[in-house]
Amino acid sequence: HTHTHTSNTVIKMKTALLLLSFLLFALSTYGLDPVLDAAGEEVQTGVGYYVLPHIWAMGGGLAPGRNRNGSTCPFDVVQSPYEVDNGFPVAFSPILDKESVVRVSADIDIKFTITTTCPQYSTVWDLGDYDDSGRIFITTGGVGGSVIKRFRIEKYSEIASLSLYKLVHCQARRVCQNIGIFRENRVRRLAVSDEPYLVVFVKAEGSQIKKITARHNIY
Repeated sequence: HTHTHTSNTVIKMKTALLLLSFLLFALSTYGLDPVLDAAGEEVQTGVGYYVLPHIWAMGGGLAPGRNRNGSTCPFDVVQSPYEVDNGFPVAFSPILDKESVVRVSADIDIKFTITTTCPQYSTVWDLGDYDDSGRIFITTGGVGGSVIKRFRIEKYSEIASLSLYKLVHCQARRVCQNIGIFRENRVRRLAVSDEPYLVVFVKAEGSQIKKITARHNIY
């Protein structure tokens, strides 16, 4: 009986180790690495980060801007044309796994961590409708929390230990689509695109809450 009990224990231990190895392998291959900011630190959930181009001379950070109808509300997501302008911070919130670290390929909500002059609209990013050109632009006023329409951060490459990322939008079970920059009338708008906009994340210092007033540039 003792021999049988020992054999069963060994089999159970081997099975447990095999399952653990499989789980670790699955996790490592499922793209659950943490997203890293420009300082090499893990990007934290709910904390403000500037989303900046990976090359300094390619404009500034992201900000709410006038929508394509010419009105302010709801804001579209645009890139500042000025290299010295970091734009406004955004925060990332995982939709399913409510953990403190943002991970590569995880479904997330993105929102500007500011109060705006459009109180009736949230600052949560959303996908706009098709326009006349057939493009889909990134706008605000989203609800968030949807597993049908969601954003992800995907790792693109690494240059001199600096991790470069791209943002994608995923809808239902369709292939996720890159988010790029579309230039129109001197305005750089975020839109669904074949060519991704490559970015780095810089943690915003000080107060995360800013308010857009008439004194701020609305691009």
